[in-house]
Amino acid sequence: MADAPAEQAAAPPPAEQAPAVSGEAVEGGEAGPSKKALKKAEAKAKKEAEKARRAAEHEARQSAAKAAAGNTEDLAKDNYGDSTHLTKIDAERVKLRNLSDEHLGKTIKLRAWIQNARMQGAKMAFVELREERDWAIQGVVAASSEGTPVSKQMVKWIGSLNLEGYILVEAKVVKPQEPVKSVKVSNYELHISKCYVISPGPQVLGMGLAVANRPVTNFDDEDAGGPVEEVKEGVDNLSLENVPGASMATHLNNPVMHKRAPVQQAIADFTGLDLEMEIEDHYHEVRDMLEGVLLHIFRGLQERCAEQIALVRTVYPSEDFLLPKPGKEVRLTFAEGQALLRAEGPEEYRNVSDEEDMSTPQEKALGALIREKYSTDFYVLDKFPEGARPFYALEDPENPKVTNAFDFFMRGQEILSGGQRIHVPETLEARIRTKGIDPKSQGIKEYVDIFRSAGVPPHGGGGIGLDRVVAWYLNLPSVHLASYYPRTPKRLLP
Repeated sequence: MADAPAEQAAAPPPAEQAPAVSGEAVEGGEAGPSKKALKKAEAKAKKEAEKARRAAEHEARQSAAKAAAGNTEDLAKDNYGDSTHLTKIDAERVKLRNLSDEHLGKTIKLRAWIQNARMQGAKMAFVELREERDWAIQGVVAASSEGTPVSKQMVKWIGSLNLEGYILVEAKVVKPQEPVKSVKVSNYELHISKCYVISPGPQVLGMGLAVANRPVTNFDDEDAGGPVEEVKEGVDNLSLENVPGASMATHLNNPVMHKRAPVQQAIADFTGLDLEMEIEDHYHEVRDMLEGVLLHIFRGLQERCAEQIALVRTVYPSEDFLLPKPGKEVRLTFAEGQALLRAEGPEEYRNVSDEEDMSTPQEKALGALIREKYSTDFYVLDKFPEGARPFYALEDPENPKVTNAFDFFMRGQEILSGGQRIHVPETLEARIRTKGIDPKSQGIKEYVDIFRSAGVPPHGGGGIGLDRVVAWYLNLPSVHLASYYPRTPKRLLP
């Protein structure tokens, strides 16, 4: 009975039968529903009705937009739509927190979530665009009399976009007649001339924005929320600001050790540096950020730890760790690395395939070749084959046999894996199926559903094993020597 519609659950009993007291059995039958169950059923029915109403309204808005467009030629059709890997806006990107009078009259680009949207007649729409936290601004899109750069169809399309979709816009910064009280950036507004959806929002939000933005009213039940988190984030940033691009170091557990034999490259307890970031134009933004962090570390070690390095070499002799000169970083594609092995490597690697992952001996052989050829012990391999990367790695849109993924190497040994992640749920599900996995299976479904809860921007990252960095920089025989108390298959204490 608890799942029945409210009106059915609350229907009065026949006249000849007295209603059952809550929790008591009706003569000759089962116990009637309690008042609590009736209220729960009523609340559930109202919630489902509201959800259906919002879905119907959204469908009606989209249908109206299509009907309004009719067969009229759309002169602005190239200025809006779904974003692709070819979509590009050349204007300067400005963060909302940095917007000032110097930007007035200038055209900028913005990547943001749609916080709110409303039509104002058939030729104008207002949208609230939000970046991180509560940094939001009002955007205005108005149809031009000549139909370009903004058409009526474009206005209707923007007005019907799902909330929490992630979009890219080109807009001019102007002063509103009055401050816009509904957003944090109230003294400026954006007049939109281009708009592209990077990642659409859900048709129906799991939680309404009004509920999510509800102010704290009872501090016994709720924490202080955003401001406390920002203070905490500030402490994290200050503690690591000497490493460009870093935000946090994390102590992790390595499940691989539970199923491997003793090896010199892996350790159960390790210190990791993980970086995840939004991608604006190309995933090489991630690669270059991580590469810059590591080069900063290497050059800092040469300056600050020369005495300690010399002391270690009295026990574990090694050659200097060679670094590329600024602007001469070595970045090869996976196929180029394999070609180098086939051409100049040991005899056993003359037939290596571009579609199969490298073995550890192959990696070391390639590292020796690169040291000899380019005079560096640090290099990047990019564009790994599809079969050598997990399901969340994004395939190259121009060559689906390879992925937007890379590895970093020191002395021919991997220290980092990274790349661009898939952010479109339908693409993610299709890729999961190609790996022979059911996207509806437990653990996988929850991961995919995250990308349906709101628009997710293109993003990528990588994980650095700091113990490996130390071990391979010093050319130690085992990564275990880079840890005070290494955890191995044969060692638990101390």
